[in-house]
Amino acid sequence: MAKYVFVTGGVTSSLGKGIIAASLAKLLQARGFRVTIQKFDPYINIDPGTLNPYEHGECFVTEDGAETDLDLGHYERFLNIFTSQANNVTTGRIYQTVINKEREGAYLGKTVQVVPHITNEIKRRMMELGTTGEYDIVITEIGGTIGDIESLPFVEAIRQLQWELPEEDTVVIHLTYIPYLKAAKELKTKPTQHSVKMLSQEGVSPDIIVCRTEKPLTPELKRKIALFCNVKQEAVIEAADQSTIYEVPLAMLREKLDIICLKKMNISGYNEPELTKWRAFLDKLKYPKTVVRIGLIGKYLELQDAYKSILEAFVHAGAVNECQVQIINVHSEYITDENVAEKLDGLNGLLVAPGFGLRGVEGKITAVKYARENGLPFFGICLGMQMAAIEFARNVLGIKEANSTEMDENTKEPVIDLMEEQKLITEKGGTMRLGSYTCAIKPGSLAYTIYGAETITERHRHRWEFNNKYIEAFEKAGMIASGKNPASGLVEVIELAHHPFFIGVQYHPELKSTVENPQPIFVNFVKATMAYSNSVPDSAQGEPAKVSQQTQKHMA
Repeated sequence: MAKYVFVTGGVTSSLGKGIIAASLAKLLQARGFRVTIQKFDPYINIDPGTLNPYEHGECFVTEDGAETDLDLGHYERFLNIFTSQANNVTTGRIYQTVINKEREGAYLGKTVQVVPHITNEIKRRMMELGTTGEYDIVITEIGGTIGDIESLPFVEAIRQLQWELPEEDTVVIHLTYIPYLKAAKELKTKPTQHSVKMLSQEGVSPDIIVCRTEKPLTPELKRKIALFCNVKQEAVIEAADQSTIYEVPLAMLREKLDIICLKKMNISGYNEPELTKWRAFLDKLKYPKTVVRIGLIGKYLELQDAYKSILEAFVHAGAVNECQVQIINVHSEYITDENVAEKLDGLNGLLVAPGFGLRGVEGKITAVKYARENGLPFFGICLGMQMAAIEFARNVLGIKEANSTEMDENTKEPVIDLMEEQKLITEKGGTMRLGSYTCAIKPGSLAYTIYGAETITERHRHRWEFNNKYIEAFEKAGMIASGKNPASGLVEVIELAHHPFFIGVQYHPELKSTVENPQPIFVNFVKATMAYSNSVPDSAQGEPAKVSQQTQKHMA
């Protein structure tokens, strides 16, 4: 029987519950336990697939095709495991299941209520992964903030599980915020006390309190929090700000978060944590030997979480190459033929980001043209690959009306067209080509050099595809279709011959990049930008960027 850890948040949102949950999971995994994490979100959407990235950040896609919360990306990157449909549950999915059962007559005419029907379904899903026999410990992150009206059914479900299961089978961790008042020059614990009080009023008493703070917590402050929140002083954990999220597991190790959890679960005889690879990764990350500047061409740049997996994939790839990757945000809406050279000046590489819709696509096409004509290392993902195809058709093949039917449904030259199986679909949620698919790689191609294999699998999230009617013309002109789905013939990878590094992929390689297994295209792309940087005189690269590794600079 698995043990269950629940992570809740208080005082404010965006405290990093996902990072704390992933860090704890990493430590437990490093001690030899089989661990998984799941996210329960309180919003009524069935999944985040229909949400604007400005609303909720990126939509993370699992191997089995689930559109999920971006926190599942953190779980996979930290633990080097695959998550699934079962790892992300929303209020909408809970209610949908219960309503469907009611329509089928499963409740025998009884009045369907939040308690017990909704809470029973929540509990079933909370325990689903723990009953498979595959895991020793299941960590459940509860989205939102304690006190939110929509979170109440989840808190009630936790209360019931605490009552139903043996005491040593559940642990509740409450992540809270300790604000620092500059005027008073002191940290304030009252918001935490109120947050714990609200949680306790719902019948759930936290076993551990993790305190996000900008300043170190003194023993006196820890004792005060412990006293008024009714936990042991050792169970008050300091979670100070770190220079990178990948330092958080080591910070939690120093605070003995994992030990306290294991003690509460009455687990003994555990191993010392094996974190050799993790520490080696951090050493390379913190002490790079060189720096490159890569332009991220997108339209959701105001919210860095919109491209979270891409940014993290660059962190992994940079560490492998012992290189600091500085991401320079370039808003595609503001790129024109007249200013493209200025906008992209000083960059060592260009990544055109995925997305949907008409806004900003012409700027992306202009950026691709600049990279192609100037030998600038280029990497296009999903829509980025499609824009590369359109640019090539327009400016090399001379097909001036080349376009995507997504942007112009009446285009006479649909180089990018809606997939045949998508043409009869009217519903938006969960209906794209989603999840992992096989791709056959052409031997001798750049893609083959990158992957070192003739067959790979990558994750997808799209409705439009490259129109195979144009393949012959493309390949005659030097744009090679180097990766195809063997079942459908869908073009998955295009690359440009006689270019230092020019590749576009229909899939989303960033979704499978982890600390222990950095994604190969990102690794090789960073390597190509390093070579380009060394080949260009310093004077031509502009002034060195004065931003840290994960700092984003808006150039628009």
